[in-house]
Amino acid sequence: MIVAITGGTGFIGRKLVVRHLVQGHEVRVLSRRKDVEPGAKLCSGDLSNTDALRSFADGADILYHCAGEIRDETRMHAVHLEGTQHLIDAASGRIGRWVQLSSVGAYGRQRGGIVTEQTEPHPTGIYEVTKVLSDELVSAASHGGAFEHMVLRPSNVYGAEMSNQSLFGLISMIRCGRFFFIGAPGASANYIHVDNVVEALMLCGTKPEADGQIYNLSDHRTMEQFVAVIAKSLGRPIPSLRVPEWSIRLLARLLSGIPGFPLTESRIDALTGRAIYSTEKIENELAYRHPVSMEVGLNELVQTWQHKITG
Repeated sequence: MIVAITGGTGFIGRKLVVRHLVQGHEVRVLSRRKDVEPGAKLCSGDLSNTDALRSFADGADILYHCAGEIRDETRMHAVHLEGTQHLIDAASGRIGRWVQLSSVGAYGRQRGGIVTEQTEPHPTGIYEVTKVLSDELVSAASHGGAFEHMVLRPSNVYGAEMSNQSLFGLISMIRCGRFFFIGAPGASANYIHVDNVVEALMLCGTKPEADGQIYNLSDHRTMEQFVAVIAKSLGRPIPSLRVPEWSIRLLARLLSGIPGFPLTESRIDALTGRAIYSTEKIENELAYRHPVSMEVGLNELVQTWQHKITG
Protein backbone atom coordinates (compact mmCIF):
# COMPACT_ATOMS: atom_id res chain seq x y z
CA MET A 1 0.00 0.00 0.00
CA ILE A 2 1.17 3.52 -0.86
CA VAL A 3 0.33 6.20 1.70
CA ALA A 4 0.83 9.95 1.24
CA ILE A 5 0.73 12.25 4.28
CA THR A 6 0.75 16.05 4.45
CA GLY A 7 1.79 17.36 7.86
CA GLY A 8 3.84 14.19 8.29
CA THR A 9 6.46 15.92 10.45
CA GLY A 10 3.85 17.37 12.81
CA PHE A 11 2.39 16.26 16.12
CA ILE A 12 -0.28 13.95 14.68
CA GLY A 13 1.21 13.26 11.26
CA ARG A 14 4.52 11.91 12.55
CA LYS A 15 2.76 9.24 14.62
CA LEU A 16 0.59 8.37 11.62
CA VAL A 17 3.74 7.91 9.51
CA VAL A 18 5.19 5.50 12.09
CA ARG A 19 1.99 3.44 12.25
CA HIS A 20 1.98 2.90 8.48
CA LEU A 21 5.71 2.17 8.35
CA VAL A 22 5.29 -0.49 11.02
CA GLN A 23 2.67 -2.12 8.81
CA GLY A 24 5.15 -2.26 5.94
CA HIS A 25 3.55 0.41 3.77
CA GLU A 26 5.33 2.82 1.45
CA VAL A 27 4.95 6.22 3.06
CA ARG A 28 5.47 9.57 1.35
CA VAL A 29 5.73 12.76 3.38
CA LEU A 30 5.26 16.21 1.84
CA SER A 31 7.50 18.63 3.71
CA ARG A 32 10.19 21.28 3.35
CA ARG A 33 11.81 19.88 6.49
CA LYS A 34 14.32 17.05 6.25
CA ASP A 35 13.55 15.32 9.56
CA VAL A 36 11.06 12.75 8.30
CA GLU A 37 10.80 9.41 10.05
CA PRO A 38 13.43 6.87 8.91
CA GLY A 39 11.94 4.72 6.20
CA ALA A 40 9.55 7.38 4.88
CA LYS A 41 10.12 9.00 1.48
CA LEU A 42 10.50 12.78 1.58
CA CYS A 43 8.69 14.69 -1.15
CA SER A 44 10.37 18.07 -0.76
CA GLY A 45 7.90 20.92 -1.17
CA ASP A 46 4.70 22.39 0.21
CA LEU A 47 1.07 22.90 -0.78
CA SER A 48 2.01 25.63 -3.25
CA ASN A 49 4.45 23.48 -5.24
CA THR A 50 2.42 21.82 -8.01
CA ASP A 51 5.25 19.61 -9.31
CA ALA A 52 5.97 18.24 -5.84
CA LEU A 53 2.26 17.68 -5.22
CA ARG A 54 1.81 15.60 -8.37
CA SER A 55 4.69 13.23 -7.56
CA PHE A 56 3.59 13.12 -3.91
CA ALA A 57 0.01 12.10 -4.74
CA ASP A 58 0.43 10.00 -7.87
CA GLY A 59 -0.69 6.42 -7.28
CA ALA A 60 -1.32 6.76 -3.54
CA ASP A 61 -3.92 4.40 -2.14
CA ILE A 62 -4.58 6.75 0.79
CA LEU A 63 -3.81 10.45 1.07
CA TYR A 64 -4.05 11.91 4.57
CA HIS A 65 -4.36 15.69 4.57
CA CYS A 66 -3.08 16.56 8.06
CA ALA A 67 -1.27 19.81 7.23
CA GLY A 68 -2.65 22.97 8.77
CA GLU A 69 -1.71 26.40 10.05
CA ILE A 70 -2.68 26.89 13.70
CA ARG A 71 -0.72 30.01 14.69
CA ASP A 72 -0.35 32.57 11.88
CA GLU A 73 -3.82 33.79 10.89
CA THR A 74 -2.40 35.61 7.87
CA ARG A 75 -1.41 32.25 6.34
CA MET A 76 -4.56 30.25 7.09
CA HIS A 77 -6.39 31.12 3.87
CA ALA A 78 -3.37 30.23 1.76
CA VAL A 79 -2.74 26.93 3.55
CA HIS A 80 -6.28 25.70 4.17
CA LEU A 81 -7.96 26.90 0.97
CA GLU A 82 -5.40 27.57 -1.75
CA GLY A 83 -3.16 24.74 -0.56
CA THR A 84 -6.01 22.26 -0.35
CA GLN A 85 -7.20 23.20 -3.83
CA HIS A 86 -3.69 22.72 -5.24
CA LEU A 87 -3.55 19.30 -3.61
CA ILE A 88 -6.99 18.38 -4.96
CA ASP A 89 -5.87 19.34 -8.46
CA ALA A 90 -2.78 17.15 -8.11
CA ALA A 91 -4.63 14.20 -6.53
CA SER A 92 -7.79 14.06 -8.65
CA GLY A 93 -7.92 10.75 -10.48
CA ARG A 94 -4.52 9.76 -9.09
CA ILE A 95 -5.39 8.49 -5.58
CA GLY A 96 -7.84 6.05 -4.08
CA ARG A 97 -9.00 7.73 -0.88
CA TRP A 98 -8.56 11.15 0.75
CA VAL A 99 -8.75 11.39 4.56
CA GLN A 100 -9.27 14.96 5.72
CA LEU A 101 -8.18 15.92 9.24
CA SER A 102 -10.47 18.70 10.44
CA SER A 103 -11.71 19.88 13.86
CA VAL A 104 -14.86 20.01 15.99
CA GLY A 105 -14.25 23.75 15.84
CA ALA A 106 -16.37 23.45 12.69
CA TYR A 107 -19.44 23.50 14.94
CA GLY A 108 -18.55 26.81 16.51
CA ARG A 109 -19.04 27.87 20.12
CA GLN A 110 -21.09 25.00 21.55
CA ARG A 111 -21.95 25.71 25.19
CA GLY A 112 -24.03 22.63 25.95
CA GLY A 113 -25.81 19.55 24.68
CA ILE A 114 -24.66 16.65 22.54
CA VAL A 115 -22.83 17.64 19.35
CA THR A 116 -23.10 15.09 16.55
CA GLU A 117 -22.14 14.96 12.89
CA GLN A 118 -25.67 16.21 12.14
CA THR A 119 -25.04 19.44 14.04
CA GLU A 120 -24.93 22.37 11.63
CA PRO A 121 -21.43 23.88 11.23
CA HIS A 122 -21.12 27.41 12.61
CA PRO A 123 -17.37 28.17 12.61
CA THR A 124 -16.33 31.48 14.12
CA GLY A 125 -12.56 32.12 14.09
CA ILE A 126 -10.53 32.30 10.89
CA TYR A 127 -8.91 28.92 11.62
CA GLU A 128 -12.27 27.21 11.98
CA VAL A 129 -13.84 28.99 9.00
CA THR A 130 -11.00 28.14 6.64
CA LYS A 131 -10.88 24.52 7.84
CA VAL A 132 -14.61 24.08 7.13
CA LEU A 133 -14.16 25.61 3.67
CA SER A 134 -11.27 23.20 3.12
CA ASP A 135 -13.54 20.28 4.07
CA GLU A 136 -16.12 21.53 1.58
CA LEU A 137 -13.56 21.72 -1.23
CA VAL A 138 -12.59 18.09 -0.63
CA SER A 139 -16.21 16.96 -0.43
CA ALA A 140 -17.08 18.71 -3.69
CA ALA A 141 -14.14 17.12 -5.49
CA SER A 142 -15.08 13.70 -4.15
CA HIS A 143 -18.69 14.04 -5.22
CA GLY A 144 -17.38 14.97 -8.65
CA GLY A 145 -15.61 11.61 -8.85
CA ALA A 146 -12.03 12.71 -8.07
CA PHE A 147 -11.51 10.21 -5.22
CA GLU A 148 -13.20 8.68 -2.16
CA HIS A 149 -13.10 10.88 0.90
CA MET A 150 -13.98 11.20 4.57
CA VAL A 151 -13.53 13.88 7.23
CA LEU A 152 -12.34 13.33 10.82
CA ARG A 153 -13.12 16.08 13.35
CA PRO A 154 -11.26 15.61 16.66
CA SER A 155 -11.67 17.81 19.72
CA ASN A 156 -8.61 19.14 21.61
CA VAL A 157 -5.74 16.79 20.76
CA TYR A 158 -3.16 16.20 23.49
CA GLY A 159 -0.09 14.08 24.11
CA ALA A 160 3.38 14.24 25.57
CA GLU A 161 4.95 15.77 22.43
CA MET A 162 2.37 18.51 21.90
CA SER A 163 3.57 22.07 21.38
CA ASN A 164 0.41 23.61 22.87
CA GLN A 165 1.21 24.54 26.48
CA SER A 166 -2.33 25.04 27.83
CA LEU A 167 -2.62 21.64 29.53
CA PHE A 168 0.90 21.91 30.92
CA GLY A 169 -0.15 25.27 32.34
CA LEU A 170 -3.18 23.64 33.96
CA ILE A 171 -0.98 20.94 35.48
CA SER A 172 1.32 23.62 36.87
CA MET A 173 -1.59 25.50 38.46
CA ILE A 174 -2.91 22.33 40.10
CA ARG A 175 0.59 21.47 41.33
CA CYS A 176 1.01 24.92 42.89
CA GLY A 177 -2.49 24.95 44.42
CA ARG A 178 -3.65 27.91 42.32
CA PHE A 179 -6.38 26.17 40.33
CA PHE A 180 -10.05 26.90 41.04
CA PHE A 181 -13.27 25.79 39.36
CA ILE A 182 -15.46 28.33 37.59
CA GLY A 183 -19.24 28.24 37.77
CA ALA A 184 -21.53 25.34 38.64
CA PRO A 185 -20.22 21.75 38.72
CA GLY A 186 -20.52 19.53 35.67
CA ALA A 187 -18.58 21.40 32.96
CA SER A 188 -17.22 19.08 30.28
CA ALA A 189 -13.52 18.62 29.46
CA ASN A 190 -13.33 17.52 25.80
CA TYR A 191 -9.93 16.11 24.85
CA ILE A 192 -8.61 13.26 22.72
CA HIS A 193 -5.22 11.58 22.95
CA VAL A 194 -3.06 11.81 19.83
CA ASP A 195 -2.77 8.01 19.61
CA ASN A 196 -6.55 7.79 19.48
CA VAL A 197 -6.62 10.28 16.61
CA VAL A 198 -4.10 8.17 14.69
CA GLU A 199 -6.20 5.05 15.29
CA ALA A 200 -9.29 6.81 13.93
CA LEU A 201 -7.39 8.13 10.90
CA MET A 202 -6.22 4.60 10.11
CA LEU A 203 -9.79 3.30 10.27
CA CYS A 204 -10.99 6.13 8.03
CA GLY A 205 -8.26 5.25 5.55
CA THR A 206 -9.00 1.55 5.37
CA LYS A 207 -12.66 0.88 6.20
CA PRO A 208 -14.99 0.82 3.15
CA GLU A 209 -17.85 2.04 5.36
CA ALA A 210 -16.06 5.35 5.92
CA ASP A 211 -16.43 6.56 2.33
CA GLY A 212 -18.20 9.92 2.17
CA GLN A 213 -18.64 10.23 5.94
CA ILE A 214 -17.84 12.81 8.59
CA TYR A 215 -16.80 11.53 12.02
CA ASN A 216 -16.39 13.39 15.29
CA LEU A 217 -13.75 12.13 17.71
CA SER A 218 -13.49 13.06 21.36
CA ASP A 219 -13.25 11.77 24.90
CA HIS A 220 -14.67 13.66 27.85
CA ARG A 221 -14.89 13.79 31.61
CA THR A 222 -16.53 16.32 33.85
CA MET A 223 -14.09 19.07 34.74
CA GLU A 224 -14.08 17.76 38.31
CA GLN A 225 -13.08 14.26 37.14
CA PHE A 226 -10.49 15.67 34.74
CA VAL A 227 -8.80 17.81 37.40
CA ALA A 228 -8.95 14.98 39.95
CA VAL A 229 -6.99 12.66 37.64
CA ILE A 230 -4.24 15.27 37.29
CA ALA A 231 -4.16 16.07 41.02
CA LYS A 232 -3.90 12.40 41.96
CA SER A 233 -1.13 11.85 39.42
CA LEU A 234 0.75 14.79 40.97
CA GLY A 235 0.13 13.54 44.50
CA ARG A 236 -1.64 16.79 45.33
CA PRO A 237 -4.99 17.48 47.04
CA ILE A 238 -7.94 17.68 44.66
CA PRO A 239 -8.91 21.36 44.30
CA SER A 240 -12.23 22.40 45.81
CA LEU A 241 -12.35 26.20 45.47
CA ARG A 242 -15.13 27.38 43.14
CA VAL A 243 -15.76 30.94 41.90
CA PRO A 244 -18.94 32.29 40.24
CA GLU A 245 -18.63 32.44 36.45
CA TRP A 246 -20.01 35.98 36.17
CA SER A 247 -17.32 37.38 38.48
CA ILE A 248 -14.49 35.72 36.56
CA ARG A 249 -15.82 36.93 33.22
CA LEU A 250 -16.05 40.47 34.60
CA LEU A 251 -12.49 40.24 35.89
CA ALA A 252 -11.28 38.91 32.54
CA ARG A 253 -12.82 41.86 30.70
CA LEU A 254 -11.35 44.38 33.13
CA LEU A 255 -7.84 42.90 33.00
CA SER A 256 -7.77 41.73 29.38
CA GLY A 257 -5.26 44.43 28.46
CA ILE A 258 -2.60 43.10 30.83
CA PRO A 259 0.00 41.08 28.88
CA GLY A 260 0.06 37.45 29.93
CA PHE A 261 -3.16 37.57 31.95
CA PRO A 262 -4.28 33.91 31.75
CA LEU A 263 -8.07 34.15 32.00
CA THR A 264 -9.23 35.06 28.51
CA GLU A 265 -12.85 34.69 27.41
CA SER A 266 -11.95 31.64 25.33
CA ARG A 267 -10.17 30.02 28.29
CA ILE A 268 -13.18 30.62 30.52
CA ASP A 269 -15.38 29.09 27.83
CA ALA A 270 -13.16 25.99 27.85
CA LEU A 271 -13.46 25.67 31.64
CA THR A 272 -17.23 26.16 31.79
CA GLY A 273 -18.67 24.66 28.58
CA ARG A 274 -21.00 21.66 28.86
CA ALA A 275 -21.08 20.39 25.29
CA ILE A 276 -20.17 16.75 24.64
CA TYR A 277 -19.00 15.58 21.22
CA SER A 278 -20.56 12.22 20.49
CA THR A 279 -18.39 9.39 19.13
CA GLU A 280 -21.36 7.07 18.63
CA LYS A 281 -21.17 7.22 14.84
CA ILE A 282 -17.51 6.24 14.48
CA GLU A 283 -17.92 3.57 17.15
CA ASN A 284 -20.93 2.03 15.42
CA GLU A 285 -19.78 2.31 11.81
CA LEU A 286 -16.03 1.69 12.11
CA ALA A 287 -15.88 -0.27 15.39
CA TYR A 288 -13.64 2.44 16.83
CA ARG A 289 -12.63 2.25 20.51
CA HIS A 290 -10.23 4.55 22.40
CA PRO A 291 -6.84 2.78 22.59
CA VAL A 292 -5.73 5.29 25.26
CA SER A 293 -8.11 6.23 28.07
CA MET A 294 -8.30 9.76 29.41
CA GLU A 295 -6.79 8.58 32.70
CA VAL A 296 -3.79 6.91 31.05
CA GLY A 297 -3.24 9.86 28.73
CA LEU A 298 -3.33 12.45 31.52
CA ASN A 299 -0.98 10.42 33.70
CA GLU A 300 1.44 10.29 30.76
CA LEU A 301 1.14 14.06 30.36
CA VAL A 302 1.83 14.71 34.05
CA GLN A 303 4.91 12.49 33.93
CA THR A 304 6.19 14.38 30.90
CA TRP A 305 5.63 17.73 32.65
CA GLN A 306 7.40 16.55 35.80
CA HIS A 307 10.37 15.34 33.76
CA LYS A 308 10.62 18.73 32.03
CA ILE A 309 10.64 20.78 35.22
CA THR A 310 13.14 18.51 36.95
CA GLY A 311 15.50 18.42 33.97
